Amino acid sequence: MGRLPEMILIIAVFILLFGAQKLPEVGAALGRAIREFKKNMRDTEEEIKKPIESSPK
Repeated sequence: MGRLPEMILIIAVFILLFGAQKLPEVGAALGRAIREFKKNMRDTEEEIKKPIESSPK
């Protein structure tokens, strides 16, 4: 239950900054950014692992 007050505060700040009408747009953009970041992290991880797996032992 420790995170509930923090989440309420964050939502209140977003509403104050962007207004209630813009909140869905901001949420969607944030979701896209997080998905893109995770995809890039996976791609980078695969690129790093590729030379290690193909190296002769």
